[in-house]
Amino acid sequence: MVLPILMLCICAIGGAGAYFFIKKGGKRKTLISADQKSANEFTNVKDIRGRYLYTMDGHILCFIRLNPISIDLYSKGEKQTLIRMLTAELSAVQSPFKLLAISRPIDISPLISELSGLMGDAGAVQKELLNKELAVMNDYAGSGEIVERQFYLSIWGAYTDGCEREMLARTKELAAVFENGGLTCEIAGEDEIIRLVGLLNNPSRAHLDDTDFAEEIPAIKNEF
Repeated sequence: MVLPILMLCICAIGGAGAYFFIKKGGKRKTLISADQKSANEFTNVKDIRGRYLYTMDGHILCFIRLNPISIDLYSKGEKQTLIRMLTAELSAVQSPFKLLAISRPIDISPLISELSGLMGDAGAVQKELLNKELAVMNDYAGSGEIVERQFYLSIWGAYTDGCEREMLARTKELAAVFENGGLTCEIAGEDEIIRLVGLLNNPSRAHLDDTDFAEEIPAIKNEF
């Protein structure tokens, strides 16, 4: 009689332990699933179609890529003319927009391939110089220190049915403002918007600018 009673007690304890473990595991799974977020929810991106980005909170965005210029090649008078033109054009813009400045690593593999192709016809001294240059380029390629600055303008608004036409018109008007001011720009398409979102939200693609900032009050110098 003792053995059957002992077996029943063991079974009862084992069943209670299994029930407690399953219940605790279910609660833990529920907590994990509640804390997890999809990539769309984290970046607030619902969809990207054509020239438009749709957000999870009910907005629509368009982007304009500004082609940079080197003002170091401009004379003092040319710089002042460019400033006046941009100021006059932007003074008429009433809708808000945002400027995005993003650093993107440059693909220098074509340059490395070109230098490697010169090794065949090079002399002893030229080969030594090319090898040193290739070593420097390979170090740059591995470290990702060679970056280029890309500039984008973002325009946004509340999403409603059929609002794409109005957003595209606003985007074209803003692009025309900068083109009239002496800059060239292009409206970003679907592939470019996807790359832009990746640059903004993917930590592996981020580049930290090593820049020292001084704590001072900026002043505009009147040179006109």
